Amino acid sequence: PVFQIIPAILLKRILRRPLVSWIQDLWPESLRITGHITNTKLLNLIAVAVRWVYRQNDLLLGQSNSFVQALAPLAGNTPVLYHPNPGELAFSNPSAATSPSLQLDAGFNVLFAGNLGVAQALDTLLQAAAHLIDYRDVRLVFVGSGSRSDWLAAQTQSMGLTNVVIAGRFPPEDMPGIFAQASVLLVSLAKDPVIAQTVPSKIPAYLAAGQPIIGALDGEGAQVIAQSGAGFTCAAEDSQSLAETILRMRALSPDERKAMGQNGKAYYAENFEPQMLGHRLAKILRDRIDAPH
Repeated sequence: PVFQIIPAILLKRILRRPLVSWIQDLWPESLRITGHITNTKLLNLIAVAVRWVYRQNDLLLGQSNSFVQALAPLAGNTPVLYHPNPGELAFSNPSAATSPSLQLDAGFNVLFAGNLGVAQALDTLLQAAAHLIDYRDVRLVFVGSGSRSDWLAAQTQSMGLTNVVIAGRFPPEDMPGIFAQASVLLVSLAKDPVIAQTVPSKIPAYLAAGQPIIGALDGEGAQVIAQSGAGFTCAAEDSQSLAETILRMRALSPDERKAMGQNGKAYYAENFEPQMLGHRLAKILRDRIDAPH
């Protein structure tokens, strides 16, 4: 949360050192989207406080280019730079992973991994599964947990979706091996202009895994998938288009899907590789320390 920066602001003034904050969520918009706060007056007060916090920094980093555009008018004279979230090294070498606890059945496995929450538009994924119920080799596999886990299980049962597997949560060391079994990796987000400004952290992980990707989302996340050549995208919360996109991916040859995965790995190395981004961040911080105050 952005207000965790306040102790750092006090420390900055005591030590007289520059303060750099890396912004991962847009406040108060995130509070509105998740439903944690709905009172308009309170959201406006939070917006004023957030603006003050941003302007106490010497530099702001945004996790996407859209974040940079959103932060700039709030930051006053504080400069804002783009710095993406890095991927994780483990995902770039799935062959070195331990044997995972989850073994996927044969067929066309569309794997969704990560948080199961409101922002992921899970109802759209279940509706897409309903459209695909007659394609017996296609299944949608959920790996992860979240605030809508129970809802997801209940809704899957009530809709009679025999082509949906809710596998649960697995340790991080199992994930590369699970990803390697998928026919395609799926990322989805709700339809919202603020959410469209984010790049979900699972996208770098998916790219690193070298598997083709389907993105049911708008905005910058969709742009990354398109630019990388790693897969297909469709509009957020459009279950019919998602089902059609899954079938479009299924119709490709294994070699064509493999080529998409390799495109993703190359894009990951150029844009999200942790060591590369670590060196870039170190230079940003050195430049800020050396800048006149």
